[in-house]
Amino acid sequence: MQGSERVVIRHLGPADIALFREMLAVLGRAFAEEATYTGAQPGDDYLRRLLGGDSFIALAALRGGTVVGGLAAYELVKFEQERSEFYIYDLAVAEEHRRRGIATALIQALKPLAAARGGYVIFVQADPPDSPAVALYDSLGTREAVLHFDIPVG
Repeated sequence: MQGSERVVIRHLGPADIALFREMLAVLGRAFAEEATYTGAQPGDDYLRRLLGGDSFIALAALRGGTVVGGLAAYELVKFEQERSEFYIYDLAVAEEHRRRGIATALIQALKPLAAARGGYVIFVQADPPDSPAVALYDSLGTREAVLHFDIPVG
């Protein structure tokens, strides 16, 4: 990675609520959805449970102690075999820190965590107009053409 300060990838746990909130702000700015990511954040107890639970992984990329990127992933425990899939729900790097290998480092840091939990695959979706994301994922895995449907719960 380029830059004067080394980027450190940190697996966030229940004691890292402040860093997680920083990560949410980075994600909100990166996706141009600040209100979604920072407008109604959960309370500290909720975040402690989330970050300490077995089904969620948060990784923060820090440069000089400041969050410059983040990855949020969910473990999907499978029913047909004793194994899990890991879904990267969100992955973003602050605009001024992009093109330095940070997103790739976040994904690489997820791999051993997923493997230790019995994971056999990590998957992610990308919107076709987001060509940098598509190029990144193409460089790391195999593309599948799928359709995505949002089904209302009410």
